[in-house]
Amino acid sequence: MTVAEGTWELVIDTPIGKQRAELLLSTVDGVLRGVARDPKHGEEITLTDLVLDGDRLTWAQSITRPMRLNLTFDVTLEGDAMAGRSKAGRLPASKVTGRRVAAGESGVDG
Repeated sequence: MTVAEGTWELVIDTPIGKQRAELLLSTVDGVLRGVARDPKHGEEITLTDLVLDGDRLTWAQSITRPMRLNLTFDVTLEGDAMAGRSKAGRLPASKVTGRRVAAGESGVDG
């Protein structure tokens, strides 16, 4: 069984450069929940449509910085690593990579 819970450092390779974020996933009352943090732009966004199906994790989120976008993510988890794609409307898909970090280890700084 794939475990998604934990703190993940993400790198999204977008047309405007690499964007970094921290993803916090937890299970509350048997339901997977998540929040994305962008320390560089000071945003914290609740994830929607968060689904773990086998080793595939999908979610949606809206951001306002560096520009207003509705994003969808589709990644595959393998141990403490994730890889996949993010899509923002009609823009080309962006490569997403991530790694799970130990408590207190996060180094996302933009």
